[in-house]
Amino acid sequence: MKVGARNQLTGKITGIRRGQVMAQVKFTIPLESQMSSVMTLESLEELGLKEGDEVRVFVKAVNVLLVKE
Repeated sequence: MKVGARNQLTGKITGIRRGQVMAQVKFTIPLESQMSSVMTLESLEELGLKEGDEVRVFVKAVNVLLVKE
C-alpha cells in the first residue's frame, strides 16, 4: 500500500465511541500520548476496528500550528 502521508505512527486503540452516523476512535501512540480519529460508522465496521487493536496512524494536515505560551 502506498500512502502520501509522511507522518506515520503505531498506536493501540483504547476506546471507541459510536454516534448515529460517526464514531470517535481513541488510541495511544508512543510516549503514552493520546490522539483520536473521527470516521463514519461504515468505515469503522469495514475496518473491523475494536478496542485493543494495534493500528498504524497516518497524519496528513494542511496546517500544523505550534503555540508557545
